[in-house]
Amino acid sequence: MLSENKIWIGKSGDEKIFIYPKMANRHGMIAGATGTGKTVTLKVLAESFSEMGVPVFMADVKGDLAGMCEVGEDSESMQKRIEKFGLADEGFTYRSYPVNFWDIYSENGLPLRTTISEMGPLLLSKVLGLNDTQSAVLKVVFKIADDEGLLLIDTKDLRSMLTYVSENSKEFSSTYGNMAPQSLAAIIRSVIALEDEGGDLFFGEPALDIRDWVATNYDGMGFMNILDCQTLINKPTMYSTFLLWMLSELYELMPEAGDLEKPRMVFFFDEAHLLFDNASKELLEKVEQVVKLIRSKGVSIFFITQNPKDIPDGVLSQLGTKIQHALRAYTPAEQKGAKIAAQSFRVNPEFDTYETLSNLGIGEALVSVLDEEGIPTVVKNTKILPPRSKMGAIEYTSSRTKVIDGSPLHLKYIEAVDRDSAYEFLERKSIADAEAAEAAREEAEKAKQEALEQKAREKEEALAAKEAAKLEAAEQKAREKEILAEKKAKEKAEAKKQNAKKNAIKQVGSTAAGTVGREVGQAVGGSFGKFGKKLGGNVGASLGRGIIGTLFGR
Repeated sequence: MLSENKIWIGKSGDEKIFIYPKMANRHGMIAGATGTGKTVTLKVLAESFSEMGVPVFMADVKGDLAGMCEVGEDSESMQKRIEKFGLADEGFTYRSYPVNFWDIYSENGLPLRTTISEMGPLLLSKVLGLNDTQSAVLKVVFKIADDEGLLLIDTKDLRSMLTYVSENSKEFSSTYGNMAPQSLAAIIRSVIALEDEGGDLFFGEPALDIRDWVATNYDGMGFMNILDCQTLINKPTMYSTFLLWMLSELYELMPEAGDLEKPRMVFFFDEAHLLFDNASKELLEKVEQVVKLIRSKGVSIFFITQNPKDIPDGVLSQLGTKIQHALRAYTPAEQKGAKIAAQSFRVNPEFDTYETLSNLGIGEALVSVLDEEGIPTVVKNTKILPPRSKMGAIEYTSSRTKVIDGSPLHLKYIEAVDRDSAYEFLERKSIADAEAAEAAREEAEKAKQEALEQKAREKEEALAAKEAAKLEAAEQKAREKEILAEKKAKEKAEAKKQNAKKNAIKQVGSTAAGTVGREVGQAVGGSFGKFGKKLGGNVGASLGRGIIGTLFGR
């Protein structure tokens, strides 16, 4: 709670332990074994930030942060704590806080979404569990999508883009380098697996604008944005990637602010070790960079984890507020870790830090904060204040539903929007390509049919020409035969005529020769009497005809 315009988190003996608001954005840590009181500490801090008008984000892993939307309940144990801390004199009252519930799976809160493009290839490679080669291929796919103006909004956009690149890999290889089909296929399988884990719900629109979280209610209290992670925490890769994305979004979107009197916003990341488990060197460097630089944008980050060794040294060194609940050190490795944790605090000569850490009770913690000059204070054994809101979970069908429906962000985020993006464009392109291919096939078939018809016509025409030529040849031959026949007939007639003429001449000559020969024979045979005259006449006629016949031929 707030006291003296500072965040009062507990007491060390009679001394109040405060966090100075202007030092709060130096980040912090709440660590400790399970059941030592980390959640109560988180709630006390979150309530204080909300009371001074600073919005808060919290990852609700167990569902016990939801009660912050309801007024705290009095009990015998709470009365003892109120009396123990003297809270009645400080104006302690039970109260509720303005809350927005969020849920990636849209079950216990407003849908929380982002787009594939906003997530980017680096974080997406982590959530997909890709190796270095596959991560490099994914970066190229993002580059191709960017160059071709294709929006990557949801997982079906990414699947379509991967399929498109795979089908046209030869075309893209000359510009972007070779992309092995095996790598593309492996990425597609990973995307499908992500969809089965609910990734198809997380990636979409309207995408979360984190600036909507930097808001207060009508009383000037900062909104508590509580992400329900009861389902999400069972998918640690998805959970950690979401938190990493949120850090990146904060860094990119929030404007520079310098040193403020209080943070613009505070983020509490529960199960923080999941942020760093199996993270690549590149990813760890990005997280460390964001943690170092985001302070100047007025954003404070608190990491909640079981053991401070879960947080990389580069990040741990940036944390100004350290709240360390008990660590159970039974094994040599655990004892070594506890000693390291104890040594990270500025020594308090009043007690042994390691011994105290091992014997802290529930609701107790070793605390070191930054003073007004930004110098870490000596570690204090601190008893943490109780929260003012309700402890534990709430009924979903009553309080939670009422809060969700009454949220000022309800209308903006409740309904999903599926606008035109890479999937729709590539679907249209695929249909257009298929139609073009079908048209080309039909055109080719038509051209082939026309060619066949043309060939048939040419064959028919050639056959007709051949028949015509054959007929013409036959007619020509007939005409020639007829002419020849006419010629022969004419020659025959002429020969007949000549023969007739010749015969006529022969006949005339024969007759004349016979007459002359008769007359000559009679003259010669007349000297031998009548008989001689007759014989001479016959012989002379025969000789005369014979001579004429020889001369004219037959």
